Amino acid sequence: MKKVIEFLQESKTEMTEHVTWTKYSELQNNSILVLIASLIFALVIGLVDFLFDKGLDWFYKSFQG
Repeated sequence: MKKVIEFLQESKTEMTEHVTWTKYSELQNNSILVLIASLIFALVIGLVDFLFDKGLDWFYKSFQG
């Protein structure tokens, strides 16, 4: 039991004195950046998918006559 208490005390010391926590405003900015980048990525992938779909559709139809 002594080792568990020692571990918990050391963990508390580590988390409160040695860890550098990011400021809330910085977290908000990073989250917004990730959201915008994800939306742009989704739009690009959607556009590529649409173009491949239409391109392959045109290609297959060109063999049907």
